[in-house]
Parts: sequence; structure tokens; C-alpha cells
Amino acid sequence: MSKYVLIKPLISEKSEQISEREGKYSFVVDKRANKIEIRKAVESMYNVSVEAVNTAIIPGKNKSRYTKTGIMRGMKSPYKKAVVTLAEGEVIDFFGEA
Repeated sequence: MSKYVLIKPLISEKSEQISEREGKYSFVVDKRANKIEIRKAVESMYNVSVEAVNTAIIPGKNKSRYTKTGIMRGMKSPYKKAVVTLAEGEVIDFFGEA
């Protein structure tokens, strides 16, 4: 179940700063998943205790690029993002450094 709810972790400069400072981790999740399912999926997959889950649906964006043959237009797909707050002292290691 957890591998269908959690699609991938969001790794960016902003999310790394928030995870180091506040213990919050960002994930791209299934659009149909609710907060309870996300909490259970993170707890079972990473063996941590979750304090809070905040979600947001990020809308799609129009994109275009210029090529030799002309302008190519497309769209970036919308997705659902979950920001998970862990208990004090808990850490998720995405890169296996420890």
C-alpha cells in the first residue's frame, strides 16, 4: 500500500533546508491519498513517527521551448505534494549517508 501512496520524495534546495531546520520532509503523493494514508505510508516505509501531514495540490503549468522547427508547446502535469513533520530527533535519510 505504501509504495502506491508515496510516489517519490521531493528533493530541492528549499525542501532540504526545511528538513534540516524543522524536520519536515516533502513527498509527491497519489492525488487520491488522504492525510491518514500518507501518515501510515511514511511510518511504515521509513520507520519513523509522524506528527503532522500537510497537503497541497500543485496545478499544472504551460511550458514552451524554441527549437529549429518552431515552438513546441506542452504542459507540466499537476501533482499532490505532502509535507510531513516528524517527531523530535527523527530523521529520514534519502541518500544513505549514515
